[in-house]
Amino acid sequence: MAKVFRPARWALAMLPLIAAGFAAGAAAKDGAIKLPAGDVKLDIKSWPVIGSAVPANARAKTEKRVEAMLKRMTVEEKVGQLLQPEIMNITPEEVKQYHIGSVLNGGNGRPNKNIHAPAADWLAMADAFWAASTDKTGGGVGVPIIWGIDSVHGNNSVFGGTIFPHNIGLGAANDPKLMVEVGRVTAVESAAIGTDWTFAPALSIPRDDRWGRTYEGYSEDPTIAGTLGAAYTKGLQGDPKGKFFPAGSIIATAKHFVADGGTQNGRDQGDAVVPEGELRDVHFAPYVPTLQAGAQTIMASYSKWNGVRMHGHGPLLTSMLKDHGGFDGFVVGDFNGHALIPGCTNGNCPDALLAGVDMYMIPVDWKPLYGNLVKQVKDGTIPAARLDDAVRRILRVKERAGLFDAPKPSARAFAGQQHIGTAEHRGIARRAARQSMVLLKDDPKILPFPANSKILVAGAGADNVPMLVGGWSMNWQGTGLSNKDFPGSTSVYAGLKAALDANGGSATLSRDGSFTGKPDYAVVVFGETPYAEYQGDRESVIYKAPDSDPDLATLRKLKAAGIPTIGIFLSGRPLWINPQLNASDAMVAAFLPGTEGGGAVADLIVADADGGPAYDFTGRLSFSWPKLASQTALNKGGKDYDPLFALGYGLSLGSRKPIGQLGEDPGISAEMLRAASNGVFFSEGRAVAPWRVYLGDSAEARLKTEGDRYVTSRTGAISFESADRNRQEDTKIARWSGKGAGKMFVLGYNDVDMSKRVADDESVVLSVSLLEVPAANVTASFGTVPKNGSVDLTPLLKQLTPGQWEEISVPLKCFAGPNVDFSNVDMPLMLATDGRFAIQLASLGLGPARGRKLSC
Repeated sequence: MAKVFRPARWALAMLPLIAAGFAAGAAAKDGAIKLPAGDVKLDIKSWPVIGSAVPANARAKTEKRVEAMLKRMTVEEKVGQLLQPEIMNITPEEVKQYHIGSVLNGGNGRPNKNIHAPAADWLAMADAFWAASTDKTGGGVGVPIIWGIDSVHGNNSVFGGTIFPHNIGLGAANDPKLMVEVGRVTAVESAAIGTDWTFAPALSIPRDDRWGRTYEGYSEDPTIAGTLGAAYTKGLQGDPKGKFFPAGSIIATAKHFVADGGTQNGRDQGDAVVPEGELRDVHFAPYVPTLQAGAQTIMASYSKWNGVRMHGHGPLLTSMLKDHGGFDGFVVGDFNGHALIPGCTNGNCPDALLAGVDMYMIPVDWKPLYGNLVKQVKDGTIPAARLDDAVRRILRVKERAGLFDAPKPSARAFAGQQHIGTAEHRGIARRAARQSMVLLKDDPKILPFPANSKILVAGAGADNVPMLVGGWSMNWQGTGLSNKDFPGSTSVYAGLKAALDANGGSATLSRDGSFTGKPDYAVVVFGETPYAEYQGDRESVIYKAPDSDPDLATLRKLKAAGIPTIGIFLSGRPLWINPQLNASDAMVAAFLPGTEGGGAVADLIVADADGGPAYDFTGRLSFSWPKLASQTALNKGGKDYDPLFALGYGLSLGSRKPIGQLGEDPGISAEMLRAASNGVFFSEGRAVAPWRVYLGDSAEARLKTEGDRYVTSRTGAISFESADRNRQEDTKIARWSGKGAGKMFVLGYNDVDMSKRVADDESVVLSVSLLEVPAANVTASFGTVPKNGSVDLTPLLKQLTPGQWEEISVPLKCFAGPNVDFSNVDMPLMLATDGRFAIQLASLGLGPARGRKLSC
């Protein structure tokens, strides 16, 4: 898999050593270094030259210090600098022993595994890692560690932090000055807990809105993304031409290099099959201004470009980016991303380093990786000059960030809880949320409504802060959380109630839209539930099938009652919502506005005391909005561009642009529509909204499983844990211990009519791997919690081959009985047993029978 390509500068420096016989294992006969993906031909001269953003005099001072340090380091110390383990999988003692260069807290990593950990706990851990890394007793240079964190929309990991709109909303705001402020607040609140480095900004250019990371992109327009990414970087780090890394700054990361948003069919970690010109002019374009603004690190993408994994793409990472482009910071891999290179594993992958990755993000398997890298440097597989190049880059960034002279994290400026979630910071976040919202419809013109109105607030998102903040909020997926996990935040209901109460009006919360006294107006808040990465990938861009959306039913009911109705749509991407638009008098695309989103909604739709607008809508779409659910790749300038709302669309309160009655045929296949009609309950390691997975035993009837990698019932009868199959945490293992009766069940918050599915002879279909043969009978149930039908699943389960992935099907008609009403189903599956039993679950849903079928 290692091919020859144009030698890098460090490769040329190795030629004398190669001639002398050192590193023969890494050299071709012609003296060139054999590196991954070398047969990929690039028109290097057509790519932009970026250079260093740091002035020459500052660079010279840094290089002198770095070179002096590098000369004193052993191979073992150098290799340690290349590793970034996760905080839950390493101790301070090991940081010292292995000379570790960085740690990270993953999406679910917290001090003491406490999601509500205060700043003091974070700082205590940061101090311990810092002290271990700088401890020179017993020898060693003592290079200070850097702690990386996914502060991707504020410090979204710390309890009580200020959470900003996700990038899709900031793209709609499109305000570079605001982005500098957002970056600065994010930096301060991240430094407050002792972290030094954020994996942001994301410079993705999403080209297919089925992608689960669409909301991490600022826009389909690379100019918008580059402008905002550059401004945000200056907020995080300061200005390299002025005050670089002032107190309270953190290191920025431009990610994910490159074309993570250009993969086929919007598949996360997929393949961007595009020509070099499109790669350069669309996907790389936002990197140019962001790197020129001083971004010091770049994260390699999980994805491929034309079949070659980015973590192993030497021509792009080294020849283009570093040698031609002049990038002098360092490249970090993504979470075990190096293991996706053919021939690599988590613990053994020299090709990533050879290709140009300078630091491995290696959460668990860092010890074998360390041992293998040391061996590979000493046996010549990895040239010593390449090792020095990677370490030099890491040391360079640490020196520029001021870490060589900084005291322990708790002694630094801006350390401590008092700098988190301040009134000033929340004020900036509320302004950002306000600017991010786009008015899609106001016909007939009803906004803003009077501040003394009596309003009804309905919908799944009415009093739901987790839906406002989305994924990457307090945990990786943003699931399993409540309003209490976001102290100081404001739900839409709370924001409206505060605005109306202050002016003689009132707000009544009613999730299903029922009322006794007719309100003057109704606000229905609905949208996507939180997700992150591939767990948000979709088959189409339909929001929900109309016949399975309770919030659409609420909108229609309120409109039929003659109540002026405003829809607030929360989403991480544009989605087909024609029926919801038709059922609303006004519609706001609020995206994922963050902890201050509820106040921002009130600012925009409630009039001031004089009856005029308190604030106007200034947000404009940074992504094109689909007219049909089949318009998955919808980008300005693309083939057959025919959106419902074009890039840049957005109404102001004074404007009138009636959209008329919209077509309600989504334009997708019956199979896709079925999947959107509550036909998929569990996929890619998570429950699919509106369904959730619960555990139960004799001591606790209903224990939620969302948001945690491992959950066990109160008696220990059953546990539910994340596991990897094809990707990180893309499956769950349900394990019954035999310590009493335990159950796992899927539950929705509304009854769903599944009678047509019974008539169509559909089945409950599970994709499973049997891990432990059941020791007692396993019962499968379907219906509602109190009224359901059951079958004995044991004979079917005992036909499975342990350790192999298979599909099993239970026809819905098998559950028929006097207790089952197929027109009102809220529990499409329960598995229960009191004996030992374990399965790994990949997917669960309804459809034609597949695989092994239960007879009934």
